[in-house]
Amino acid sequence: MSTLHTPFAKKLGAFVSLSNHELALLDQLHSRRKSFSPGTDIIFEGQVDRSAYILASGWVCSYKLLPGGNRQIVDFQIPGDFLGLRSVLFRTADHNIEPITPIQASEVQAHDLLGAFNTAPRLAVAVLWAASRDEAMVVEHLVDIGRRDAKQRMAHFLLELYARLKLVGMATKSGFSCPLTQYMLADALGLSAVHVNRVLRELRDEGLVTFQHSVVTFNDYEGLVAYAEFDRGYLDHEGPVMK
Repeated sequence: MSTLHTPFAKKLGAFVSLSNHELALLDQLHSRRKSFSPGTDIIFEGQVDRSAYILASGWVCSYKLLPGGNRQIVDFQIPGDFLGLRSVLFRTADHNIEPITPIQASEVQAHDLLGAFNTAPRLAVAVLWAASRDEAMVVEHLVDIGRRDAKQRMAHFLLELYARLKLVGMATKSGFSCPLTQYMLADALGLSAVHVNRVLRELRDEGLVTFQHSVVTFNDYEGLVAYAEFDRGYLDHEGPVMK
């Protein structure tokens, strides 16, 4: 796959029109490609001097493990996302990252980032945009758990996933492939697996969305948007603002 068509380049391209020089630098950041299997953390909370990764294929989750053993999934990462960027910038990882599916990711060390940013400041601004967008999603997830009921929370989450996947060419208006289990959704949305099952059934019975066999199908996309009161402005996907 050419650099221009990698998920990471597509994602950054939503903010900045990348030059050939900047695409060449992105190609360098993808030079150390590694494969990881599901079920084994690639970054652990408390680790120091760790590399970050650019996810090229597959899905991962970021989570915090509480002393009692309970897990809170903070977010799911899809191709084009940075993994563990804060663990490089903060020097100590503040959460765990685990592959959900087999993944391929490019290892990026601190000096790689600093070198690219020094050579191409616009690239640094684009990565800052991506990090700020991720922060905006975390804020929206807090609103999900704190103020939206379970069914609206699920609807909003699925619409956000769609918008993120569409940006990197992995979703259409009809739906998208999704490897998340009901247990994962429960850990992310602050629900029980039984409640997740009931909510998904109700959304399906109301003709809004179906999530079966690892595929999300929008039966009534506009109706789902209205039901979730979904305003995608926080995702900032309206096209490049830097030429």
